[in-house]
Amino acid sequence: MILAMECIVLCIIFTLIILPAQYKDPMVMIMSYPPNIIKRVESLPQYAGHIKERKKKHISKKIFGIFFFAVMLAIIAYFSGCRAFPDTFFHVFMLFFVVNVYDMLVLDWGIFCHSKKLRIPGTEDMEKEYTDYLFHAKGAIVGIALGLVVAVLAGGIVHIVLVI
Repeated sequence: MILAMECIVLCIIFTLIILPAQYKDPMVMIMSYPPNIIKRVESLPQYAGHIKERKKKHISKKIFGIFFFAVMLAIIAYFSGCRAFPDTFFHVFMLFFVVNVYDMLVLDWGIFCHSKKLRIPGTEDMEKEYTDYLFHAKGAIVGIALGLVVAVLAGGIVHIVLVI
């Protein structure tokens, strides 16, 4: 029951972090857009240089995010009663997995693919690219792989803290 409640709360928090920022400025999440949209944006004069800047920041944000979420989710798992690597790994992986699937189904397929407000000016005609469900499914698979890494790190954190 605790895990289910945590999943719901994390999905709400994730939504509140992602959607308002993306609705305010779709360029905030440009590195998560389908490749053909990114290519189009790169070719538009009003966005000259924006993509290169964001690519550099995107990779460092991902690396920081892996460690940040490993620590935060390890803390959540610990306070949820996880006291061993396997329990923590499973708990954290399930949290990450549920949020990742929610992201794909609700935020990507349900909102991103259909919201005209998330279209970047100059790409409004790219309906096929915006509604590329397979692109988002592949992204979810990458997210699941990242979730495994985060879960291993979180499990290691809890294990090390309990050994010390």
